[in-house]
Amino acid sequence: MYELENAKAARHRKIVNVIMWVVLLVLFIAFIFPFIIALLNVFKANADINRFPLALVGPRKGFILSNFPTAMTKMHFWRVFGNSAIITVTSTVLTLLFAGMCAFVVTRNDWVACRLIFALMIASMVIPFQVLMIPIVSIYGGTLNLLNHRLTLILMHTGFSVSMATFMYSGAIKTNIPLELEEAALIDGCTRWQTYWKVVYPLLGPTTATVAIIDAMAFWNDYLLPSLILTKQNLYTIPIATQMFYGAYASDMGCILAALILAMLPILILYLVMQKYIVEGVTSGAVKG
Repeated sequence: MYELENAKAARHRKIVNVIMWVVLLVLFIAFIFPFIIALLNVFKANADINRFPLALVGPRKGFILSNFPTAMTKMHFWRVFGNSAIITVTSTVLTLLFAGMCAFVVTRNDWVACRLIFALMIASMVIPFQVLMIPIVSIYGGTLNLLNHRLTLILMHTGFSVSMATFMYSGAIKTNIPLELEEAALIDGCTRWQTYWKVVYPLLGPTTATVAIIDAMAFWNDYLLPSLILTKQNLYTIPIATQMFYGAYASDMGCILAALILAMLPILILYLVMQKYIVEGVTSGAVKG
């Protein structure tokens, strides 16, 4: 009887595992399918893309590489790439600096002001960006004349992202950084500033990597906010520059796919390099031990 129950349990586990793998495979194919289609069609002419999107090679023009140099020339790729890199790197670094220090202060000080600031930052996370679009354009553009500046976009990116980053840092500090470690540093003669940079912040590496990759991906791929702030062509980022391939009656799909793949490669490389820290960083503040 006992062996029969074990056999039934083993068969049940096997069936569950098979179903789980089938579901995961279907989800994987569903998520990766658009990327596969983009890779298949980026080496085709527009006529082949429109008529034979699932073909491995274009039946009419065959395998071509001209989409990449054409897209790079038309969108001034290296210029817009530089704009995106400057904005993304600067915004990410500022977010990491301000969010980490803010989280350390509000977490380690039981002040009413700290609790109020933290509560307001959490509340700001639920405000849709669309609510702020008209005030941004009317105030920063019409009143203050601060549009068409990279610094304006960098500071806005930092301001919009610092609340979430502070929330993640705060959970990591509460969970992973023993208070006794900071007290020992203070006894040894460290100031609060030195304690944070030499003791606390190095231990927040996984959280820092997670915040960095999440924010860098968001800044790099953002279209809506840069399109409101940057209207001069010499300041365009990659998502905005890609729009020049879309026409009112026809679109250059080959150049669009080439531009999207070129834009995706840097952030994909960053993700692959730092992916091992993401799960650890996300879960570091989830459970208080």
